[in-house]
Amino acid sequence: MRFSKLVAAALCAAIPALVPYAANAQTADSTSGPVLTVEQAVNLAIRHNPIHLSVVNDRSSATALRKEAYGQLLPRFDALLQGNFTKAGQAPINSVQFATTSDVYQSFYQVGLTYNLSWSTFVNPRRQNVNVRAAEADIVGSQINVQTTVTQDYLTVLQDQAKVVLEDTLIAQAQLQLDLAKAKLAVGSGTQLDVSKAQVTLGQAQVAAIQARNQVDVDKLRLFQEMGVPEPQNVQLTSQFTVEAPKFSLDSVLALARLQNPTLNALKVRTQVASLDVSSARSAYFPSLQVQTGVSGFTAQLANPNVLIGQAMQSAAGCFTEDSIRQGAGLPGITSICQREVVTPQTAAQIRAENSQFPFNFTKVPLSVTATLSLPIFNNFTRERQVEQAEATRNDADYKAKAQELQLTADVTAAYLTLQSQVQTVTLQEQNAAQARQQLDLAEVKYKAGAATYLDISDAQATYSTAENDRINAIYQFHKAFAALEGAVGHPLR
Repeated sequence: MRFSKLVAAALCAAIPALVPYAANAQTADSTSGPVLTVEQAVNLAIRHNPIHLSVVNDRSSATALRKEAYGQLLPRFDALLQGNFTKAGQAPINSVQFATTSDVYQSFYQVGLTYNLSWSTFVNPRRQNVNVRAAEADIVGSQINVQTTVTQDYLTVLQDQAKVVLEDTLIAQAQLQLDLAKAKLAVGSGTQLDVSKAQVTLGQAQVAAIQARNQVDVDKLRLFQEMGVPEPQNVQLTSQFTVEAPKFSLDSVLALARLQNPTLNALKVRTQVASLDVSSARSAYFPSLQVQTGVSGFTAQLANPNVLIGQAMQSAAGCFTEDSIRQGAGLPGITSICQREVVTPQTAAQIRAENSQFPFNFTKVPLSVTATLSLPIFNNFTRERQVEQAEATRNDADYKAKAQELQLTADVTAAYLTLQSQVQTVTLQEQNAAQARQQLDLAEVKYKAGAATYLDISDAQATYSTAENDRINAIYQFHKAFAALEGAVGHPLR
């Protein structure tokens, strides 16, 4: 009971907007369980049916692709920060050995813009827009399928419940006939055989009622499975349907189907996508432009700055050696220059400070702009293959749309003709059921008066049972045919 209340509360919370639709249908006893109209069932299925939700989920991918396509119209922005460590030793570069006497720390940054332009850059946003429209048409088509399936499942449960009522009526009649047979046997105007036959008839009616109630439970499970929600205990289906001859013509529903059918619309939209794919494939013959610009910087720091100090001291010593040679050769000396290169404690400190660059004391690289215009000349017939494949795909999409239009015409026409025949069938079956009821009443009166045998009652009751079952089936087959026609058209018709 607690589970039933929880599910019932969930149903009520999920469908508050549908309460006005249920106002006329909720006249049944709702204390035994929550009530559910066909509109609420369809609404819950659209919210919770996993197959439908997977179709809805595909729209997010299409939307993301559209956003990306528009993003390609903007330049790309990249930022790079890189660090490097090189241990002291010899490293071959182009087969030449370079030796380092100290570990080296390096860092590099780059911030740049890259702008790519081609014909496909401008075509792709249109293509992805059309893809989103196709995804939306798929969602509408899935909703129509869910609505048709849930409505027919809902009608099946109502049909089962009507048969349960019929079986209960047949049980009551069989019980009365058994009581009558026993009474006639008691006064000597009946036979034990009549009593036995009446008992068998009652037992068969009870078995049929058990099976009918079981069928209600089974079909309810299927209904809630299609809805994608658990079935609450003692749920009451309260929608009522009336049989009315359709007031629309075949031409009108065919015209509406060609305009509104989501499956056909989705295929037509995908034909547009395929046409844009052909244009995108042909853009491979056109030039493309790439523009790059950005700023960058680098650092390099020796782990042991004494190596730099030693190099400075060697340079100073070499300068004094050159000065001595120049003076010995009678050339002007460069003593003053060499004295400026002498490594003092202040000079060594300056060398250490200048070496301390890693990781963020960058030396900037001058700004540069690079523009590249690329014109493909020959790419081993790859473009030709892509164009042919795109054209073949476009033709296939066009053929599928035409085939769907032909199938739509056939499906709508067949559903319309079926609906028309079901209207006539309902009328005839109602007449048959009324006649069978009269025959049963007459047989019962004759049996009471002794003018008929129990076999006459048994035959009349079997005829009535068959006629009433046929009447119930005809009524709900009419409603299912109406739902099937709406599903084929892809739009409500009542």
